[in-house]
Amino acid sequence: MSAVIECLQGDIARQEEIDAVVNAANAQLHPGGGVAGALHRAAGPELDRACRPLAPIRPGQAVITDAFDLPNRFVIHCLGPVYGVDEPADALLAACYRHALELAEAHGISSIAFPAISAGAFGYPPAEAARVALATVIATLPDCPHVERVRFVLFDAKSAELYQRTLTTLQKSESEKR
Repeated sequence: MSAVIECLQGDIARQEEIDAVVNAANAQLHPGGGVAGALHRAAGPELDRACRPLAPIRPGQAVITDAFDLPNRFVIHCLGPVYGVDEPADALLAACYRHALELAEAHGISSIAFPAISAGAFGYPPAEAARVALATVIATLPDCPHVERVRFVLFDAKSAELYQRTLTTLQKSESEKR
């Protein structure tokens, strides 16, 4: 059985039926704006305390904590590259998704929800971020048999449509190779 990949508009902090949500973290794993702020607010102060001994992390790296007051079991924290600063940006962004899936597999996580890592304040062009994210997930999933569902939770309808269109294109390309 192959994993289901979904792209939808929503709130990453309200993914009740998902085992692990991914935090688009900062290097110190502190609460911040965007995804990190939303997840830390929803999880409560225990998340910040759990993150402290794991920091700092480098671009492309991922670490895992409990989810505390979130409706999930785990939070996987990834530091995406700052576009135009952290190079090679595409390899570092791909590493975020790959390492998050590897952590999910190692912890027996069957469902994981990603935000658009680096596509907000870190300035990654949205179409390129979508391509790297989805291509990496598609390429990594065969090595992660426990992962049954990957959900991309996007902030707005335009982003959700971009990710869905990119997913459809990549899956069509994959099926044509077979």
